[in-house]
Amino acid sequence: MRFTIEKFRISRMELIYFGLGVLLLLLWGIVASGQTGSQTARVAKGSALQQLEVYREYRGVRLGMTATEARAKLGEPTMKSDEQDFYIISPTETAQLVYNAQKVVTISADYTQGVGAPDYKSVVGDNLQLRPDGSSFKMVPYQSEHFWVSYNKSAATVPVVTITIGTLK
Repeated sequence: MRFTIEKFRISRMELIYFGLGVLLLLLWGIVASGQTGSQTARVAKGSALQQLEVYREYRGVRLGMTATEARAKLGEPTMKSDEQDFYIISPTETAQLVYNAQKVVTISADYTQGVGAPDYKSVVGDNLQLRPDGSSFKMVPYQSEHFWVSYNKSAATVPVVTITIGTLK
């Protein structure tokens, strides 16, 4: 059986789309579980103000930037569309940008085994919610600036740290 470059590219793209779908489902699960009303997911106004630096950008990309501006910061995406871009930054780091009317509304970065991920304290402060399965999570809303930041570390055999910045509605 002979393999052609075209066949390899199709298989690779299918694998990337599958991976993107899994990451989106994981993100959806994180957001859904973070909105269960648990006390650690809610942050008092004073707590958000106590952080000296707010984690509000990823590699120079901020919420509200145009797709063109974001692509200028991160380069050409691995997968590109009007609604979303997917980047493979390194073997252990991927990023997704979600657009609404060509403006960045969500930024999500995944770090396999936590390699290259910023410390959770610099993203969401202290007091991560530790779950029984060994995973950890915290979401911090910044109501006055209309965005939120979350930090999630999975409890998988190969843990993934996901940091997400999203627009509040």
